[in-house]
Amino acid sequence: MKPFYQYDIHLPLNMDPDKKYPVVFTLHGKGSNEKNMFGLVAPLADDFIIIGIRGNLLLGSGYQYYDLKSLGNPIREMFDEAAKQLEAFIYYATEKYPIDPGKRYLLGFSQGAILSMTLALTMGEELKGIVSLNGYVPDFVKTEYPLRSVKDVSVFISHGEYDSVFPVRIGHETASYFKNLAPRLTFNLYPTDHGVSEENQIDFLNWLMQDTGLTTTKE
Repeated sequence: MKPFYQYDIHLPLNMDPDKKYPVVFTLHGKGSNEKNMFGLVAPLADDFIIIGIRGNLLLGSGYQYYDLKSLGNPIREMFDEAAKQLEAFIYYATEKYPIDPGKRYLLGFSQGAILSMTLALTMGEELKGIVSLNGYVPDFVKTEYPLRSVKDVSVFISHGEYDSVFPVRIGHETASYFKNLAPRLTFNLYPTDHGVSEENQIDFLNWLMQDTGLTTTKE
């Protein structure tokens, strides 16, 4: 099978050939690329397989996974296709690489966060957890998609208090939506615009390590 998406993969340097590893799939924002996401998760590279998935649609010097009618209003057919193809890619990568299927994580920023939350809702416990940075869940996903339980999915949602693309109200609404569905929810606000601060990065890295059972949070 030829994968639908181009991707960048980082395998742990000293891999045990008899071991399966946790994986973080990264999903970039609109107009960005998979290599820009690696810096956010590079400290995990000794313990995780890291796979950056590149959007298939050119946008300026970068890429996107789907196009928009207007801000916050995805073109439905393109969004549906992205959700379907990303799920297929996750299964493809799990077969191809020594990935522990019980420890699959998605980490997305902006458009990638939107898709990460959507996939959590459609894949359920097929994912161990997601990190959603400055995103939202489209209304049509909530009302029209076939949703699965996320009660066993770990969910980390963060949002910038001064986000000029998706106002902080959207972060609160998104967290409220997941609060009723995901007991393992962490929601944090950071004093940033539409971006990821160092504090935000440290928090989700520690969260991922803890959730995987690899270490405890550093004081």
